[in-house]
Amino acid sequence: MTRQDAEELARLRHPDWSARWPQSGELVRRSEDERRIMEAYPGGSPKLLEGRVVGLEDQWITSPMGGAYRVEGGGENWWGEWLMDYPDGKRWHTIALVEMRDGKVWRETTYWAEPFEAPEWRRPFVDHLETTS
Repeated sequence: MTRQDAEELARLRHPDWSARWPQSGELVRRSEDERRIMEAYPGGSPKLLEGRVVGLEDQWITSPMGGAYRVEGGGENWWGEWLMDYPDGKRWHTIALVEMRDGKVWRETTYWAEPFEAPEWRRPFVDHLETTS
């Protein structure tokens, strides 16, 4: 993420913005701290791959981290789904829950999940979902 990208994200955020990462028990309270986290990431920033964001009305947006995403839905609560490629070669599924206030991003809650093989015992009960894991 470039400094310009980080500055643009900060402009989209409410003054009381925070990012919650429940899996690691962390809370980021300032856009500047999030930028520093991305800059300090071992091996370089993870890469955001194509996904989707659900929100106000059907349209397309681009992310400062790359990719074009369809936006649809309504209200002050949005969610997004995408894949992340990490410098260590792993690819993780990501879900972000976004709450808006005064037309700006107020709270983000993000979850990451590493892909895994489905257990053999469930095979008779499910169809195989094509993924890019």
